Amino acid sequence: MAKKNPPPSVNIGINDKDRKKIAEGLSRLLADTYTLYLKTHNFHWNVTGPMFNTLHLMFEGQYTELALAVDSIAERIRALGFPAPGSYKEYAKLSSIPEAEGVPEANEMIRQLVEGQEAVVRTARGVFALTDEVHDEPSADLLTQRMQIHEKTAWMLRAMLG
Repeated sequence: MAKKNPPPSVNIGINDKDRKKIAEGLSRLLADTYTLYLKTHNFHWNVTGPMFNTLHLMFEGQYTELALAVDSIAERIRALGFPAPGSYKEYAKLSSIPEAEGVPEANEMIRQLVEGQEAVVRTARGVFALTDEVHDEPSADLLTQRMQIHEKTAWMLRAMLG
């Protein structure tokens, strides 16, 4: 059997150490995003009350957007040359967002989703400085987009709480 050649090393103008740090930060962002996706989907399924239709549809839009986001984040980690985490066990270790306990009432669901959206923003912002410092524009662009989306979503959810 022929010996396989190792894949070529990543040579994109960012050293291995910095790429690894960015990939680790993006892995935390991926874990937060996936955890928020799961929580939002759970709330979509289980919301009840007078705002049912509004929240059911709003949560669907949010979890659909989050499902697309996890793919973009994971692909950026891969482009940096590192494996993307992809298990609940890894996400539980990396995420800053707690799982929902039971089935909260609608206003509590909204409150928890505001906290989750803001947590994702903080995680993204925590990685941004390094991407800027080492001129990793694709990662910085991804982080900027994620922060804009999550800040706007948090604002819209907060507005529902009055």
